[in-house]
Amino acid sequence: MTDSFIIRNPYQWVAWSLLFIGGIVMITPILFMLSTSFKEGAEVYSLTIFPEKPTLVNYLFILGESKFIIWTVNSLIIAVLSTFSVLFFDGLVGYTLAKFSFRGREIVFIAILSTLMIPTEMLIIPWYMMSRTFGWLDTYWGIAFPGLMTGFGTFLMRQFFMNLPDELIDAARMDGWSEFAIWLRIAMPLVIPALSALAIFHFLGNWTAFIWPLIVTNDPDLYTIPVGIASFNGEFQSDWEIVMTASCLATIPTLFVFIFLQKFIIKGIMLAGLKG
Repeated sequence: MTDSFIIRNPYQWVAWSLLFIGGIVMITPILFMLSTSFKEGAEVYSLTIFPEKPTLVNYLFILGESKFIIWTVNSLIIAVLSTFSVLFFDGLVGYTLAKFSFRGREIVFIAILSTLMIPTEMLIIPWYMMSRTFGWLDTYWGIAFPGLMTGFGTFLMRQFFMNLPDELIDAARMDGWSEFAIWLRIAMPLVIPALSALAIFHFLGNWTAFIWPLIVTNDPDLYTIPVGIASFNGEFQSDWEIVMTASCLATIPTLFVFIFLQKFIIKGIMLAGLKG
């Protein structure tokens, strides 16, 4: 039975082999990062995967002497705040564009979509000028405000809301429900896959954001994790074992997100593609 399977499905074995090789290539840097976090001194520059004398000195330094805990709290505050904001405002705007008819609706939608074509690097200078003018430098609000609402989230939510039956919403209106109550209690629960996917992607995007937090913050106590890790790289010397240790700890939340919420990610992507 097995021999027959091998002979009749050679392409499947080729595909599995390529996937296995690709998996090895992708996981090798992660193993090297984890291994380096347990090294110390000259051993850091060796190409060995497994350290000869594993040590926890790097982890004790990161968790005890550095400001990694503060940076983690900062990243969580920014990521959670912006994620809830995106779910609220993108969901509200997406519902409005999908279920309300008003003059200029398509123009508004096209204008929102056009923001997806603008590179983030082109927006940094206007963002910084706004932050300096309103006194948002070195504040949580200054770090978070560019991600409080997104064009992609609005587009995604609109596509899902358009496929909700209008009869359901009209029935709620006839029962005397307010538009906000219809959106919150009827429409939003029906698009949970889209909300889950949007929340996951936006949280991870803010968790790993680097350029904007680096520009808008000067106080080390307000650094996010990526900016804090970059601060371990000096002008003349870099403590790679410390960088790798901090990077290992920083990946733990993202691993939990992917492990426990991957079904929502896959379902959200699949449904988004089907909605068109």
